[in-house]
Amino acid sequence: MKEFKVKFRGVRGSHPRANKDYMKFGGNTSCVELHVNGHLIILDAGTGMIELGNELMQKYLVSGNDENSRKPVEATILLSHIHLDHILGFTFFSPAHLPSSNLHVFGASDYNDELADGLADILFSKSFPLDLGDIAANLNISNITEHNAIILRHGSDPIVLRVEKPEDIKLAEDDVLITCYKSLAHPQEGVMIYKIQYSGKTLVYATDKETYFGGDKKLTKFARNCDLLIHDAQYTTEDYLNPYHPKQGYGHSTFDMALECQNYSNAKHLIFYHYDPSYNDEKLDSLSSFYGNMADKASFAYEGMEIDL
Repeated sequence: MKEFKVKFRGVRGSHPRANKDYMKFGGNTSCVELHVNGHLIILDAGTGMIELGNELMQKYLVSGNDENSRKPVEATILLSHIHLDHILGFTFFSPAHLPSSNLHVFGASDYNDELADGLADILFSKSFPLDLGDIAANLNISNITEHNAIILRHGSDPIVLRVEKPEDIKLAEDDVLITCYKSLAHPQEGVMIYKIQYSGKTLVYATDKETYFGGDKKLTKFARNCDLLIHDAQYTTEDYLNPYHPKQGYGHSTFDMALECQNYSNAKHLIFYHYDPSYNDEKLDSLSSFYGNMADKASFAYEGMEIDL
């Protein structure tokens, strides 16, 4: 069976929201769970990752009678960047505190630090009771660039290749391919855009990036003909262009920019994602009604939303 399942765990940007006006779409920050041919891939580690970790812990506990017989948690975690809303769930991800867990974390480093150093400084040290080195799981944190590809293959740790030409990537039939590129359209150090491919299906994850006049040509080429495009849609056009508090240069797109990217890239379906924390259920319902004629080609992400590619 060719498995490519998507579940949204957190769809909010900037910071989490927790009150009754955010129950429908959810108040947790960025996290998307993928199950692709038996591999667990986690896109970003926002607060939505916490509940995912709790569920994985429950599955681990019922998978056997003791530590020796239980099935370890194995996950590949792809970080778009290390702004707080995309990593806040990492320290509270329950499987990270199991010695049997195998977690492979990938993302871009900035110009001064390794990815591991950045995570240690922001999430641990003075802000958490444990240091990064105290985490019980088998934790592998790796820097990647747009010149790398990651292959997920059964019976192996993730394989990282340097790619100079397409022929450098040699896939077996059941392999899952992950490629990426770094967009500089988000302060301070840019953001990684990811593509996951398996069995003729393609998902592109493009959060926290701002479009350009005439569209982002690099992104539209990267996402060409993909089956599912998850695209930043933090603002309405009115908020983005607000003369008193404009959002230009904040590193985020509008709903119309996301649609423009879909049109240029010929993506089969678009998911609006990473909503502004001020956009409550009433606001998003109103926007959903406004864009209702796009229902066959675009959807609004909400916590718990599931898609089977």
